[in-house]
Amino acid sequence: MKVDKLADELGLKLLVGKSGLANEVTGCYICDLLSYVMGRASKGDAWITVQTNINVIAVAVLTEVGCVIVPEDIEVDEKTLAKAELEGIAVLSSSRSAYELACAIKALISV
Repeated sequence: MKVDKLADELGLKLLVGKSGLANEVTGCYICDLLSYVMGRASKGDAWITVQTNINVIAVAVLTEVGCVIVPEDIEVDEKTLAKAELEGIAVLSSSRSAYELACAIKALISV
């Protein structure tokens, strides 16, 4: 499933990264410890994290995740958004919890 369809289906708000909307989402990963994500996230994962610093984008690029989703309407730093735009990473936001998002993503990509 493409990021743009995932965003539509889940009512996610695109914060930045229109060029990343064409990325494929093939799984989901929830983690806030960046070093852990680097070793365990898979290419194509929708990465759900409460972290909002610029290093999130570096990890997203390194792991080739499909997108980054920030739960619970957490505000994302402007420097982070600027870097995401530069790197073509879609950063999305939701009022849902990380758990709710992961369950919804699993239901969508398992179909």
